[in-house]
Amino acid sequence: MDVFLMIRRHKTTTIFMDAKESSTVFELKCIVEGIIKRQPEEQRLYKDDQLLNDGKTLGECGFTSQTARPQTPATVPGLIHGVLVLELIEVFKCVLCVSR
Repeated sequence: MDVFLMIRRHKTTTIFMDAKESSTVFELKCIVEGIIKRQPEEQRLYKDDQLLNDGKTLGECGFTSQTARPQTPATVPGLIHGVLVLELIEVFKCVLCVSR
């Protein structure tokens, strides 16, 4: 299933992206790297105060259509060596509303 993400950086920059539920946390960091020019090794993503493992999929980390809906997105804070703060908000594709 497609997962749509909204990343807020410094509360002034908003980035929209999509990924597969089967994408790994590392793959997500690589996408973020292309946008903010910070290597995956510099990024830290958390869920419920737990550091997300780079090898786990977004689905394994709990990002599923059952845990977050467009009207009630899940929030995941992230840090880049304590300097920048990213706020990841997960939004899932609504098949009835969006077609590709």
